[in-house]
Amino acid sequence: MTLLIEKRKEIISKFCGHDKDTGSADVQVALLTERIGELNKHLGGHVKDHSSRRGLLKMVGRRRSLLGHLRKKDAARYQKLIETLGLRK
Repeated sequence: MTLLIEKRKEIISKFCGHDKDTGSADVQVALLTERIGELNKHLGGHVKDHSSRRGLLKMVGRRRSLLGHLRKKDAARYQKLIETLGLRK
């Protein structure tokens, strides 16, 4: 259930800090959020798919730690990112 190349490039271009930025915390959180959304849809129809559920929980934990790092390092970028992605209502 990986992201398509076009969708991935679109997300990277939207959240990158500069033209060669592909691994910053902003980009990683945005990509993880997209994958988490897709996996949530999958698990809605496949309730007994426990291995995918475990992967989902691992992705959520990774996203949470990246957001924690970003919040400590640059609070303004953190706020902008969670508002853009619609996290933390």
